[in-house]
Amino acid sequence: MAGFTSIEDAAAEGLSKSSTYLHLNGLTDLSDAAAESLSKHKGVVYLNGLTALSDAAAESLGNCNYNLYLNGLISLSDAAAESLSKCGWRLNLDGLTSLSDAAAERLGKHEGGLSLDGLTELSDAAAKSLGKNEGGLSLNGLTELSDAAAESLSKCFSSLDLDGLTELSDAAAESLSKYEGRLYLDGLTELSDAAAESLSKHKGWDLRLNGLTFLSDAAAEGLSKYKGELEVKLDKLPESAADIFRENGVV
Repeated sequence: MAGFTSIEDAAAEGLSKSSTYLHLNGLTDLSDAAAESLSKHKGVVYLNGLTALSDAAAESLGNCNYNLYLNGLISLSDAAAESLSKCGWRLNLDGLTSLSDAAAERLGKHEGGLSLDGLTELSDAAAKSLGKNEGGLSLNGLTELSDAAAESLSKCFSSLDLDGLTELSDAAAESLSKYEGRLYLDGLTELSDAAAESLSKHKGWDLRLNGLTFLSDAAAEGLSKYKGELEVKLDKLPESAADIFRENGVV
């Protein structure tokens, strides 16, 4: 139904009873009544064409029990954030380029996965709130992260995607090493020896550093001690560093 830009309330009520995924990415407008009906659907709902959502519609959609895709939204009220935080599984809001501290505080209560890949900056207060997420957090739009924000985000659960970061301070690396889930840092092209040593102690089970193109031998020695699943692209690294990884079973 990608070609439809609007939907009648009666049609939305009928679709809510469907047992398949609802691909409604063509919709650019959604009435409060239609949102209430769609919230009853027992499956994934795609509404990526919406750029705005009323607080009433958000309150209804917050009752969805499955993945909810709202990647077209360009703004989100604090009240809407509060409502959407109650949806059941993964909540995708990749169209947001900024997020108020109040909205972040509300979204931090979401118990499922949360994707905010459109954010290009994150305040320390917002990071502290989002660090309370328990279902996996994706912030791939961030290119930098303060040490305080890294410390806060290290406390979230399941998975933490930070593939947009192009640099990582030694203090931030030390904080992220405490994170107990999957940690993705594929945007980094280099790591200091101290940062590599810290990440080698990462408490999670999966560490991805596929963007590295420069790594000292000392840093490679440190990372090769990682106890979980380490992903690096050996063909991108200096040969001596790649050899160290191979010798330690990283392929």
